[in-house]
Amino acid sequence: MSDALGGLLIADFGRVLAGPYATMLLADLGAEVVKVERRESGDDARSWGPPWVGEEATYFLSVNRNKESLALDLRAPDDLAVARDLVARADVVVENFLPGTMDRFGLGYDAVRAVNPGAVYCSITGFGGANNLPGYDLLIQAVGGLMSITGPEPGVPTKVGVAVVDIITGLHATVGILAALRHRDRTGAGQRVDVNLLSSLLSALANQSLGYVAAGVVPAAVGNRHPSVVLYEIFQTADRALVLAVGNDRQFRSLTRVFGVG
Repeated sequence: MSDALGGLLIADFGRVLAGPYATMLLADLGAEVVKVERRESGDDARSWGPPWVGEEATYFLSVNRNKESLALDLRAPDDLAVARDLVARADVVVENFLPGTMDRFGLGYDAVRAVNPGAVYCSITGFGGANNLPGYDLLIQAVGGLMSITGPEPGVPTKVGVAVVDIITGLHATVGILAALRHRDRTGAGQRVDVNLLSSLLSALANQSLGYVAAGVVPAAVGNRHPSVVLYEIFQTADRALVLAVGNDRQFRSLTRVFGVG
Protein backbone atom coordinates (compact mmCIF):
# COMPACT_ATOMS: atom_id res chain seq x y z
CA MET A 1 0.00 0.00 0.00
CA SER A 2 3.02 2.30 -0.25
CA ASP A 3 1.41 4.22 -3.11
CA ALA A 4 -2.19 4.28 -1.84
CA LEU A 5 -1.95 8.03 -1.16
CA GLY A 6 0.48 8.73 -3.98
CA GLY A 7 0.12 12.23 -5.42
CA LEU A 8 -1.17 13.80 -2.19
CA LEU A 9 0.76 16.62 -0.52
CA ILE A 10 0.66 16.91 3.28
CA ALA A 11 1.69 20.16 4.97
CA ASP A 12 2.82 18.93 8.39
CA PHE A 13 3.00 21.58 11.11
CA GLY A 14 2.81 18.90 13.82
CA ARG A 15 5.30 18.66 16.64
CA VAL A 16 6.45 16.06 19.17
CA LEU A 17 4.29 12.93 18.77
CA ALA A 18 0.54 12.90 18.01
CA GLY A 19 0.66 15.03 14.85
CA PRO A 20 3.93 13.60 13.52
CA TYR A 21 2.67 10.04 14.13
CA ALA A 22 -0.41 10.74 11.99
CA THR A 23 1.56 12.30 9.16
CA MET A 24 4.11 9.48 9.27
CA LEU A 25 1.30 6.99 8.64
CA LEU A 26 0.16 9.09 5.68
CA ALA A 27 3.74 9.13 4.40
CA ASP A 28 3.93 5.35 4.80
CA LEU A 29 0.85 5.14 2.56
CA GLY A 30 2.61 7.09 -0.15
CA ALA A 31 1.76 10.74 0.49
CA GLU A 32 4.41 13.43 0.13
CA VAL A 33 4.84 14.98 3.59
CA VAL A 34 6.60 18.32 4.07
CA LYS A 35 7.37 18.78 7.75
CA VAL A 36 7.64 22.43 8.80
CA GLU A 37 10.03 22.95 11.71
CA ARG A 38 11.37 25.95 13.58
CA ARG A 39 14.66 27.34 12.35
CA GLU A 40 17.62 26.56 14.58
CA SER A 41 15.91 24.22 17.10
CA GLY A 42 13.48 22.22 14.95
CA ASP A 43 10.88 19.88 16.45
CA ASP A 44 11.11 19.59 20.26
CA ALA A 45 11.48 15.82 19.90
CA ARG A 46 14.86 16.28 18.19
CA SER A 47 16.28 16.90 21.67
CA TRP A 48 14.38 14.12 23.44
CA GLY A 49 17.22 11.70 24.09
CA PRO A 50 18.74 9.36 25.03
CA PRO A 51 18.76 7.11 23.11
CA TRP A 52 20.67 8.79 20.28
CA VAL A 53 21.79 7.69 16.85
CA GLY A 54 24.78 9.90 16.29
CA GLU A 55 23.37 13.33 17.13
CA GLU A 56 19.73 12.42 16.40
CA ALA A 57 17.22 11.37 19.04
CA THR A 58 15.55 8.05 18.30
CA TYR A 59 12.34 9.56 19.68
CA PHE A 60 12.25 12.02 16.77
CA LEU A 61 13.26 9.37 14.25
CA SER A 62 10.49 7.04 15.41
CA VAL A 63 7.70 9.25 14.02
CA ASN A 64 9.28 11.20 11.18
CA ARG A 65 10.36 8.75 8.52
CA ASN A 66 9.59 9.39 4.85
CA LYS A 67 9.25 13.16 5.33
CA GLU A 68 10.92 16.22 3.85
CA SER A 69 11.91 18.81 6.46
CA LEU A 70 11.40 22.53 5.81
CA ALA A 71 12.88 24.97 8.34
CA LEU A 72 10.84 28.17 8.66
CA ASP A 73 10.45 31.05 11.09
CA LEU A 74 6.76 31.91 10.79
CA ARG A 75 7.44 35.32 12.33
CA ALA A 76 9.62 36.24 9.33
CA PRO A 77 7.58 37.56 6.36
CA ASP A 78 9.55 35.67 3.70
CA ASP A 79 9.29 32.37 5.56
CA LEU A 80 5.62 32.93 6.30
CA ALA A 81 5.03 33.46 2.57
CA VAL A 82 6.61 30.05 1.92
CA ALA A 83 4.29 28.46 4.49
CA ARG A 84 1.23 30.11 2.98
CA ASP A 85 2.20 28.89 -0.48
CA LEU A 86 2.59 25.38 0.93
CA VAL A 87 -0.89 25.26 2.49
CA ALA A 88 -2.40 26.74 -0.67
CA ARG A 89 -1.10 23.70 -2.60
CA ALA A 90 -1.56 21.02 0.05
CA ASP A 91 -4.23 18.32 0.04
CA VAL A 92 -3.97 18.02 3.83
CA VAL A 93 -2.78 20.43 6.53
CA VAL A 94 -1.98 19.03 9.99
CA GLU A 95 -1.16 21.18 13.04
CA ASN A 96 -1.06 20.76 16.80
CA PHE A 97 -0.31 24.25 18.08
CA LEU A 98 -2.31 25.88 20.85
CA PRO A 99 -5.73 27.01 19.56
CA GLY A 100 -5.48 30.32 17.71
CA THR A 101 -1.76 30.07 16.89
CA MET A 102 -2.21 29.19 13.22
CA ASP A 103 -4.91 31.86 12.86
CA ARG A 104 -2.47 34.54 14.00
CA PHE A 105 -0.14 33.59 11.15
CA GLY A 106 -2.92 33.54 8.56
CA LEU A 107 -2.59 29.75 8.35
CA GLY A 108 -5.81 28.77 10.18
CA TYR A 109 -8.67 26.80 8.72
CA ASP A 110 -10.66 29.76 7.39
CA ALA A 111 -7.61 31.30 5.72
CA VAL A 112 -6.61 28.00 4.11
CA ARG A 113 -10.15 27.23 2.97
CA ALA A 114 -10.38 30.65 1.29
CA VAL A 115 -7.44 29.86 -1.01
CA ASN A 116 -7.69 26.07 -1.06
CA PRO A 117 -11.32 24.91 -0.63
CA GLY A 118 -10.41 21.28 -1.26
CA ALA A 119 -7.93 21.06 1.59
CA VAL A 120 -8.49 18.76 4.56
CA TYR A 121 -7.43 20.66 7.68
CA CYS A 122 -6.66 18.63 10.83
CA SER A 123 -6.11 20.31 14.20
CA ILE A 124 -4.89 18.33 17.21
CA THR A 125 -5.31 19.91 20.66
CA GLY A 126 -5.07 18.81 24.27
CA PHE A 127 -8.65 19.21 25.46
CA GLY A 128 -10.71 20.33 22.45
CA GLY A 129 -13.20 23.12 22.04
CA ALA A 130 -12.26 26.55 23.33
CA ASN A 131 -9.93 25.12 25.99
CA ASN A 132 -6.46 26.38 25.10
CA LEU A 133 -4.50 24.61 27.83
CA PRO A 134 -1.49 22.71 26.52
CA GLY A 135 -1.89 18.94 26.72
CA TYR A 136 0.96 16.51 27.21
CA ASP A 137 0.48 12.76 27.20
CA LEU A 138 1.24 12.31 30.92
CA LEU A 139 -1.18 15.08 31.89
CA ILE A 140 -4.00 13.52 29.85
CA GLN A 141 -3.25 10.05 31.27
CA ALA A 142 -3.89 11.58 34.69
CA VAL A 143 -6.87 13.81 33.87
CA GLY A 144 -8.52 11.16 31.68
CA GLY A 145 -8.34 8.45 34.36
CA LEU A 146 -5.93 6.07 32.66
CA MET A 147 -3.42 6.28 35.50
CA SER A 148 -6.11 5.39 38.04
CA ILE A 149 -6.65 1.98 36.43
CA THR A 150 -2.97 1.30 35.74
CA GLY A 151 -0.55 0.02 38.35
CA PRO A 152 -0.27 -2.69 41.00
CA GLU A 153 -3.21 -1.59 43.15
CA PRO A 154 -5.59 1.30 43.89
CA GLY A 155 -3.89 4.38 45.25
CA VAL A 156 -0.73 3.90 43.18
CA PRO A 157 -1.51 5.74 39.91
CA THR A 158 0.92 4.64 37.22
CA LYS A 159 1.57 5.93 33.74
CA VAL A 160 1.68 3.58 30.78
CA GLY A 161 5.19 2.80 29.52
CA VAL A 162 4.66 4.46 26.14
CA ALA A 163 2.93 7.73 25.23
CA VAL A 164 -0.21 5.81 24.39
CA VAL A 165 -2.54 8.84 24.42
CA ASP A 166 -0.48 10.57 21.74
CA ILE A 167 -0.42 7.39 19.65
CA ILE A 168 -4.19 6.86 19.95
CA THR A 169 -4.79 10.50 19.06
CA GLY A 170 -2.53 10.20 16.03
CA LEU A 171 -4.51 7.16 14.89
CA HIS A 172 -7.80 9.03 15.35
CA ALA A 173 -6.41 11.94 13.36
CA THR A 174 -5.37 9.59 10.56
CA VAL A 175 -8.82 7.99 10.42
CA GLY A 176 -10.47 11.42 10.33
CA ILE A 177 -8.16 12.62 7.57
CA LEU A 178 -8.76 9.54 5.43
CA ALA A 179 -12.53 9.89 5.90
CA ALA A 180 -12.34 13.57 4.91
CA LEU A 181 -10.30 12.69 1.83
CA ARG A 182 -12.98 10.15 0.88
CA HIS A 183 -15.60 12.91 1.27
CA ARG A 184 -13.51 15.17 -0.95
CA ASP A 185 -13.28 12.43 -3.59
CA ARG A 186 -17.09 12.39 -3.77
CA THR A 187 -17.84 16.11 -3.42
CA GLY A 188 -14.66 18.05 -4.18
CA ALA A 189 -14.96 19.86 -0.85
CA GLY A 190 -12.42 19.78 1.94
CA GLN A 191 -13.31 19.40 5.60
CA ARG A 192 -12.04 20.31 9.04
CA VAL A 193 -10.95 17.48 11.32
CA ASP A 194 -10.69 18.30 15.04
CA VAL A 195 -9.05 15.76 17.33
CA ASN A 196 -7.98 16.15 20.94
CA LEU A 197 -5.97 14.05 23.38
CA LEU A 198 -8.62 13.87 26.12
CA SER A 199 -11.48 12.69 23.88
CA SER A 200 -9.18 10.18 22.20
CA LEU A 201 -8.23 8.68 25.56
CA LEU A 202 -11.83 8.56 26.77
CA SER A 203 -12.83 6.64 23.66
CA ALA A 204 -9.95 4.22 24.22
CA LEU A 205 -11.05 3.44 27.79
CA ALA A 206 -13.85 1.44 26.12
CA ASN A 207 -15.07 -1.28 28.53
CA GLN A 208 -13.79 0.57 31.60
CA SER A 209 -15.66 3.79 30.83
CA LEU A 210 -18.89 2.03 29.84
CA GLY A 211 -18.76 -0.05 33.01
CA TYR A 212 -19.07 3.21 34.92
CA VAL A 213 -21.59 4.92 32.63
CA ALA A 214 -23.91 1.94 32.26
CA ALA A 215 -23.40 0.01 35.50
CA GLY A 216 -22.03 2.57 37.94
CA VAL A 217 -18.87 0.54 38.57
CA VAL A 218 -15.84 2.75 39.23
CA PRO A 219 -12.83 1.01 37.66
CA ALA A 220 -9.67 0.61 39.71
CA ALA A 221 -6.14 -0.64 39.23
CA VAL A 222 -5.96 -4.45 39.46
CA GLY A 223 -2.35 -4.97 38.49
CA ASN A 224 -1.93 -7.62 35.83
CA ARG A 225 -5.37 -9.10 36.42
CA HIS A 226 -8.40 -8.42 34.21
CA PRO A 227 -11.55 -6.84 35.64
CA SER A 228 -13.87 -9.19 33.71
CA VAL A 229 -11.96 -12.24 32.45
CA VAL A 230 -10.35 -15.16 34.31
CA LEU A 231 -7.70 -16.50 33.74
CA TYR A 232 -6.08 -13.47 32.14
CA GLU A 233 -2.96 -12.46 34.05
CA ILE A 234 0.63 -13.28 34.98
CA PHE A 235 1.49 -16.22 37.23
CA GLN A 236 4.81 -16.94 38.86
CA THR A 237 6.19 -20.44 38.24
CA ALA A 238 9.27 -22.19 39.58
CA ASP A 239 11.62 -20.65 37.03
CA ARG A 240 9.87 -17.72 35.32
CA ALA A 241 6.70 -15.70 34.95
CA LEU A 242 3.94 -17.19 32.79
CA VAL A 243 1.14 -15.32 31.05
CA LEU A 244 -2.24 -17.04 30.65
CA ALA A 245 -4.83 -15.41 28.41
CA VAL A 246 -8.02 -17.49 28.51
CA GLY A 247 -10.83 -15.68 26.74
CA ASN A 248 -13.78 -18.09 26.92
CA ASP A 249 -15.09 -21.26 28.59
CA ARG A 250 -13.92 -23.53 25.76
CA GLN A 251 -10.36 -22.29 26.18
CA PHE A 252 -10.65 -22.72 29.95
CA ARG A 253 -11.69 -26.36 29.54
CA SER A 254 -8.74 -26.93 27.22
CA LEU A 255 -6.44 -25.38 29.78
CA THR A 256 -7.66 -27.63 32.58
CA ARG A 257 -7.07 -30.68 30.38
CA VAL A 258 -3.50 -29.54 29.70
CA PHE A 259 -2.95 -29.08 33.43
CA GLY A 260 -4.57 -32.45 34.14
CA VAL A 261 -7.22 -31.03 36.44
CA GLY A 262 -10.27 -31.17 34.18
